Amino acid sequence: MVTHTEENYLKAIYKISEKDKKPAGTNAIAKEMDTSAASVTDMLKRLSEKGFIKYQKYKGVNLSSKGSKIATNLIRKHRLWESFLVDKLDFTWDAVHDIAEQMEHIKSEVLVQKLDEYLGFPKFDPHGDPIPNADGKFTLRVQILLSLLRKNDKAVIIGVKEHDDDFLRFLNSKNLQLGSKVIIIEKNDYDKSMTVTVEGVQVMLSEKITKQIYVKKHE
Repeated sequence: MVTHTEENYLKAIYKISEKDKKPAGTNAIAKEMDTSAASVTDMLKRLSEKGFIKYQKYKGVNLSSKGSKIATNLIRKHRLWESFLVDKLDFTWDAVHDIAEQMEHIKSEVLVQKLDEYLGFPKFDPHGDPIPNADGKFTLRVQILLSLLRKNDKAVIIGVKEHDDDFLRFLNSKNLQLGSKVIIIEKNDYDKSMTVTVEGVQVMLSEKITKQIYVKKHE
């Protein structure tokens, strides 16, 4: 039996390890879970005893195959529910995370399979993140950060690195959404800010913003 809290820890470890490309550290987990390092240490001992993680003090945490399966399934459910909320119930992409956090703990695999089928087996969620299939496999694609483009480059927005609600609302205000076509008009050598057109409308973007947006270049 896995508790909701244990599931959340496994998902946090998975996300941190994927992002940093190394074992998840106690402080990073504490930050992700918004708790103390002491609480994390206690939970890691419990998860290790259950065989969900491989934990060595001061060396970080890796998920075991059993723990990875649970984390991947949680991510699958979370992203499918986000897709459902946006595509079928007309939620905005900045309003679905907390709801999906609750719904990802639903245990019924039949429901998840039916949800996936109902949505047409989507490969990416409303933020452009890949949705694992029933076997836990992700669909990968070529994507680069908007910040890496040069003057006169053309691209389509296909994802965001940051999921913070305020950030997503800012993008909404500039009409920067998945599928939006952008053209780089100017790139400032001093602060790396960009002037771009978004669907024909000119917008100024800071490097802080452009480093959080994934695009696919096109001619």
